[in-house]
Amino acid sequence: MWYLCVFYHRLLDYRKPEFESLAELFGAFGDKRSFDPHPRDRALRWRLPKDHHPDSPFHFVHLPSEEIARNIANRSLLVKGIYELWGEGNDYEELEEAVKSYPDERKLPYLSPESTFKITVDSFGKVLSLQEQNEQIQGFSYIPFKGRVNLKNPDHNFWLMETDAHETNNGLPPVVQRRIFFGREVGVADRKLIPMYQLKTRNYLGPTAMDAEIAFLMANQAQAAPGKLVYDPFVGTGSILVSAAHFGAMTMGADIDIRVVRDGHGPDCNVWSNFKQYGLPMPICLLRADNNLPPWRPGLKEVFDAIICDPPYGVRAGGRKTGGRKLLKGIVGPYTIPDDKRADHIPSTAAYTLFECVHDLLDLAARMLLVATSEQMLSSRYSRVLLTMVKTSSYTEEVALAARIKHLEFKENHLKWLENGNLHSSVFSPADAESGDSKESKESKPKYRGKYV
Repeated sequence: MWYLCVFYHRLLDYRKPEFESLAELFGAFGDKRSFDPHPRDRALRWRLPKDHHPDSPFHFVHLPSEEIARNIANRSLLVKGIYELWGEGNDYEELEEAVKSYPDERKLPYLSPESTFKITVDSFGKVLSLQEQNEQIQGFSYIPFKGRVNLKNPDHNFWLMETDAHETNNGLPPVVQRRIFFGREVGVADRKLIPMYQLKTRNYLGPTAMDAEIAFLMANQAQAAPGKLVYDPFVGTGSILVSAAHFGAMTMGADIDIRVVRDGHGPDCNVWSNFKQYGLPMPICLLRADNNLPPWRPGLKEVFDAIICDPPYGVRAGGRKTGGRKLLKGIVGPYTIPDDKRADHIPSTAAYTLFECVHDLLDLAARMLLVATSEQMLSSRYSRVLLTMVKTSSYTEEVALAARIKHLEFKENHLKWLENGNLHSSVFSPADAESGDSKESKESKPKYRGKYV
């Protein structure tokens, strides 16, 4: 069935990926997985309302059932609401026609005398006064509501949503004509998570603590749920694992800085106290580990349901790996730690490039993720881009051998590749320069600022 999905007008590139991940989590695809290359064959389909820009908060979405739609809306952070659309039009006369023609068998169960209802008026691109809202609500006298009005806790909530016709560059998605929607609420987002988990109230923070909204988006795209094991190899103060634990997942983390995972700021201000603060299950364990020298025993593979992390890409904090500069350059040989100093020994570290870090993350994901599960990372040096990758096949012995050869080759040559500028040219080259777009063509494009909302 087709539903009207209304998004919050923010984080535009994350809206559909979060929605589709939750749709898969709640069974919208059946046996199909989110990496299916043929979206036409999937149960979830999208289409835009008439005259709407792709970045519009209004989308039509096809889902197998109302229960799945409700589950997605109730868990999502970027879905404002999902509605059973009773009618739409460019004006109120056209809307009335559409609502009256909507099948009675779909409307009547929600208009019974035993039920209570409420009509909420919302708008996008314009502000409606309270008087205008009341006038518009009174205009629905043609709908045979038989129940009582209940503004606090109604059985059924109906929404009237109106967009304004605007063609100026005002930072909103351009709409050619005004569009009005009327429908029954199926589910709405629970945005109370954001103030509840906001960083300014967090017990233990570090310079790279993940914003609560982004952390919950990452947990949603990783489909964190009870019975799943989520791993963060750069755990820091635990912000990402906190969001995964909120959704019931088992968590596990690692960090090379032992002062973070073991000590924190004292016995009552550390990673563990963040979980205590929200009454969440504690992580299974927090390791002092180096992602460049993984601590896993040989032969261990396909353990984690998801790997979620914010790798160090050298802006607020640089990456570190085990081994001082002299040790890595071969100036000094490996040293042996005396037994009496092992308990408090902190190994020396050296710089860990983004190039090397991403390579090690992909190797970790290939080896340790279960099939059809995902790895996510916030990456890029100059902007934060959420990358989500899904493991599509098993880590066989043949793959392991080929990966080992490539891994050794990478470790021998990555510094040379980095010095030659390969990383920068492959990741940060301007798209316009490659495609040959001229200055005139760039200036002719409409100045829509929605991507930066």
